[in-house]
Amino acid sequence: QVLLVESGGGAVEAGGSLRLSCTVSGSTELLYAMKWFRQAPEKEREGVSCIAPSSGSTYYRDSVKGRFTISRDNGKNTAYLQMNNLKPEDTAMYYCAAGDFFKGPSCFSDADYWGQGTQVMVSS
Repeated sequence: QVLLVESGGGAVEAGGSLRLSCTVSGSTELLYAMKWFRQAPEKEREGVSCIAPSSGSTYYRDSVKGRFTISRDNGKNTAYLQMNNLKPEDTAMYYCAAGDFFKGPSCFSDADYWGQGTQVMVSS
């Protein structure tokens, strides 16, 4: 059984930074692309960023480009989402997921395993 556990969420003021972590256990993380999604209250879940198993390819939704950076440390079975210059519209529950990698926005179409989520709140 593959288990994903997120951490690093919290409350910050606009312009602040947070780093989310997602640790994978129960399987070989190397096989999976790692993905971050988010869901704000009363809104649909949306993909935020993806990273290929080898870290050679990444993808970001337009609204976070230049502010968020996805990375992974396969030796630690952990993926990260560094979030800088946070905005109130980034407020959401953030979920880590693992699945196949597809280039571009199609990367958000597949996820085999999900974490429980970590809350991010950005005040103005």
